[in-house]
Amino acid sequence: MEQRITLITLGVTDLPRSKAFYEQLGWTGQEAEETVFMQAGGSALVLWSRAKLAADSGVADSASTGFAGFTLAHNVRSSAEVDDIMTVAAAAGATVTRPASSTFYGGYAGCFADPDGYIWEIAHNPGFTLAADGSLTLPEF
Repeated sequence: MEQRITLITLGVTDLPRSKAFYEQLGWTGQEAEETVFMQAGGSALVLWSRAKLAADSGVADSASTGFAGFTLAHNVRSSAEVDDIMTVAAAAGATVTRPASSTFYGGYAGCFADPDGYIWEIAHNPGFTLAADGSLTLPEF
């Protein structure tokens, strides 16, 4: 697994309010399918419904699960790479919260929790370009 974070997704309770907040801070983004994507250097900040983020990550959004309301994503160049990283993570002690499978956006992804419960998504998204150094450039939506 290359040492990088391509996306940080914040699970928000009110998307329009959160989008307006970040815009007032000077951030700009694109909204697609009830999700806001903001380029942040070689990575991206994403705003998405907290409930949808928890469900997509394979965890419950409750105090008892310890879901922190955000996920870290590591985008890769192929579905096979997703499978390889998920296998290595599980062997290292990660809890697989969503086995790798095809996604609604035409990609392939899986999620795991690290020993402290932080959720990582390992994803191949053919619509997201990764440079040779692993940096991400968001497409125009």
